[in-house]
Amino acid sequence: MAHAIVLRKHGGAEALRLETVAVGAPGTGQLRIRQTAIGVNFHDCYVRSGLYRTLPLPGVPGIEAAGVVEDVGAEVAGFKLGDRIGYVTAAYGAYATERLLDASLAIPLPASISDEMAASVLVRGLTVQMLTQSVHRVAAGDRVLVHAAAGGVGRMLCQALKHLGAFVIGTAGSSERAAAARAAGCDATILYREQDFVAEVAAITDGRGVAVAYDSVGKDTFAGSLACLGVRGHLVNFGQASGPVPPFEVSRLAAWSNSVTRPILFHYLTDRAERDAMVEGLFGALADGVLTAEGVSRFPLAEVGRAHAALESRQATGPAILIP
Repeated sequence: MAHAIVLRKHGGAEALRLETVAVGAPGTGQLRIRQTAIGVNFHDCYVRSGLYRTLPLPGVPGIEAAGVVEDVGAEVAGFKLGDRIGYVTAAYGAYATERLLDASLAIPLPASISDEMAASVLVRGLTVQMLTQSVHRVAAGDRVLVHAAAGGVGRMLCQALKHLGAFVIGTAGSSERAAAARAAGCDATILYREQDFVAEVAAITDGRGVAVAYDSVGKDTFAGSLACLGVRGHLVNFGQASGPVPPFEVSRLAAWSNSVTRPILFHYLTDRAERDAMVEGLFGALADGVLTAEGVSRFPLAEVGRAHAALESRQATGPAILIP
């Protein structure tokens, strides 16, 4: 028997309960995985609270993990017992000691990527690949705004943007986090709690605005991010930490021929060739030092509620992972 964190009703961290579950043998096209490290993401917090109603209840949350192949189902090629793999999935189920996984989702891990690193960087790193290569291809010299620049995705996004030659403006909530954002590649930082970021962006860019604004905050920053765009500027809203963005008049975009997108990582992973290219780009960037993995905060699987609380309170030191 295996163990899993089961969510039976939406709520606070206390809604996450450890239960005994049966896993069974892998079916056609499946692998049975013994998991060694499980990523914890804000997406998981939104699912737990009910902000995202994408996990049928009762269900097992979690969208990324790493582990070892324990059994291989029929018609599976390319994997064998003992292989180390990581994965990202919209089907959930990662908060478990063992699980069945469609083999098409499994990503072979090179020796240079530890299980803990994989569980902590796959979602964040592939999100960065998506944002800078697919959603908006950033060019050298582009002026770019990144909200929450010292956060989990924000820090890696700033590193990637700086490598691409962009002029990066980052917002942060404190002088300490602003320093972390500068260390990640920001050319200029704005303390959004003390400064009007729209006015500051206008001053930094001499009124020209930015080519792209990456906004994972949502409700509190969306209107301001739109105001920061230059002619043909692109607002990429890829999260909603402060809540969902309220409806707005599309005609507002006409003033500067602006555009808005709301990308979801899972939709950029459905094509196998595209996913593999993104993975190759991520692993290469990590190997070359373009992106750096932070130290992780480890929590036992049974203490997942504490991991969620640490993430939501911004008290976790580095990415949070669960150890089964």
